[in-house]
Amino acid sequence: MHFEPSVPGMANRMSNIESPCILVCSIDMKTGYCFGCGRTSDEIASWMTYSADERHVLMDELRERMTLIERKPRRETRRKRMARESQES
Repeated sequence: MHFEPSVPGMANRMSNIESPCILVCSIDMKTGYCFGCGRTSDEIASWMTYSADERHVLMDELRERMTLIERKPRRETRRKRMARESQES
């Protein structure tokens, strides 16, 4: 899916905004932080409205937040299931 911004010049502004997003967008239900970047869903939704200073302050907090997330898969992926089944055979 290709995103075409409806606001003139928005694509240029979006490409210039620093973001910790690594496209792993899934929220840890225990902490409320994204597994990929450590932000909350509210912070992700509001990211474009934050000033550069606000984004940098938040990004400084993310490394610590990421240590609080339990990095366990939420479910068994197809690839892992197939590997497990082949080992069991």
